[in-house]
Amino acid sequence: MAPAAAAAEQAYVVEDCRGAVQLMSDGTVRRSAEPAFHVDVPEDVEGAVEWRDVAYEAGRDLNARLYRPRRLGAANDARVPVLAYFHGGGFCIGSGRWPNFHAWCLRLAAELPAVVMSFDYRLAPEHRLPAAQEDGATAMAWVRDQAAHDPWLADAADFSRVFVAGDSAGGNITHHMAVRFGKTGLGPHVRLRGHVLLMPAMAGEARTRAELECRPDAFLTAEMSDKYARLILPEGATKDYPVLNPAGPEAPGLEAVAMAPVLVVAAEHDILRDRNEHYARRMMDEWGKKVEFVEFAGEQHGFFEVDPWSERADELVRLIRKFVVEHMDSE
Repeated sequence: MAPAAAAAEQAYVVEDCRGAVQLMSDGTVRRSAEPAFHVDVPEDVEGAVEWRDVAYEAGRDLNARLYRPRRLGAANDARVPVLAYFHGGGFCIGSGRWPNFHAWCLRLAAELPAVVMSFDYRLAPEHRLPAAQEDGATAMAWVRDQAAHDPWLADAADFSRVFVAGDSAGGNITHHMAVRFGKTGLGPHVRLRGHVLLMPAMAGEARTRAELECRPDAFLTAEMSDKYARLILPEGATKDYPVLNPAGPEAPGLEAVAMAPVLVVAAEHDILRDRNEHYARRMMDEWGKKVEFVEFAGEQHGFFEVDPWSERADELVRLIRKFVVEHMDSE
């Protein structure tokens, strides 16, 4: 047997993330072509929204799925707000094309209503942090460019009312977009009105109470979070790396950063719950930002994408809609 073939046969799995991605002992990465989560989409929801896929950064094979509701706003202003969305997955797995993320974005487009732009980004371990945040910035620049160049969006999207949102890893990206672009940093025709962080991914060297008390059957466990950290952090970085722990001991202060209002949503039984609250409190109390913190009692991480049609998911959609309506014309 040739040496290369023998080495290939001897390679074994070092890290496995929900069966969707595996890091092998020889440094190679195996990715499954199948989504890790499957959900059904009711016909009435699918019929309420039209969507299409585009490449927003062809050189890196980065894609976006764009959604526009078939029924727009009131007759005197048919256009609706824009919601740039970043999916979750621990920075290692996921795509806006996965059924669970697709279903969630369909709901947001139909029920806010809004033009939703769901962005993929480079994943670890092939592309460690801050690659995802860099791609987030590229995506936001693409949003700015579409304000003047995309006829499919022209009669639907109000680019003076742009919100940025994301769940888990995507919530972390959303924070960094809020910091990077401030309140009006996308040019004269694109106005950032708010940011929605749904159980944003954060970590730290010191364990929180929520992490220590995490149930072994939780959707996201401390062990899984540690696994993600090993796969996403750049060489030599700890879990206090400011990109991953934006309210941690090594993170820069944000007092001088102008920022649109922020909605932070946490779940009572999520290991990220304490970090999400600490982040929100520090943003408000130390850095003077306008932040609303809402905790969903009895829920786990990502509950609204595990079952996008549940009553609690309904409640979350109403909460996001309220935030968008309150801030879409705010100064």
